[in-house]
Amino acid sequence: MRVLIVEDGVRMAALVRRGLVAEGMVADVVSDGEKALVAAGAHAYDAIVLDVMLPGIDGFETCRRLRAAGVWAPVVMLTARDAVEDRVAGLDAGADDYLVKPFAFAELLARLRALVRRGDTERPSLIEIGDLRLDPATRDVRRGDVEIALSAKEYTLLETFMRRPGRVLSRYDLLEHAWDFAYENRSNIVDVYVRRLRAKVDEPFGVRSLETIRGAGYRLRADGGR
Repeated sequence: MRVLIVEDGVRMAALVRRGLVAEGMVADVVSDGEKALVAAGAHAYDAIVLDVMLPGIDGFETCRRLRAAGVWAPVVMLTARDAVEDRVAGLDAGADDYLVKPFAFAELLARLRALVRRGDTERPSLIEIGDLRLDPATRDVRRGDVEIALSAKEYTLLETFMRRPGRVLSRYDLLEHAWDFAYENRSNIVDVYVRRLRAKVDEPFGVRSLETIRGAGYRLRADGGR
């Protein structure tokens, strides 16, 4: 899951980003509505966490402009204002959910997952490709009955593949989905992590699910390698 955080509070933005990254997500941070419009126009986000009180255009107007620009990623609005009229204004502006500060991070995480599952792209609560299984809620990964321990980045990369079985993903595609836009190095980092994944999800089980497509990128076989 790739999430855009629109929050001008440095500490709050850092806390939310750190929590999402720890859950294996990719999280980009911008500090105002104008930057949010640019970022959302350049990247396909799975969800947007949008603060109401922003410098320049506020969160309500930012949400309206996102929808007018054809950005339909689910939006969770964050605010310290808990009056009913404020919640109504946020929902009327095009937001999908509303969370009042202070909030429990676990609740934000649950709401994001629920909203993304309701989106246009089918996102089942449990992803199964052959005998390879991934649970986004618990980050549990198994091949058959065997649990596989993955780092946060390995998990994110595997989830990217498992949501697109049989599809060839270029190195750029994988960088876009598994690394945030603060990552500037276009080296062989993708190749390194694909090798690590193979060493954990394929080689111990004698299967070949992650294929190299020469000159194009990588593909997870739709049968999971069996």
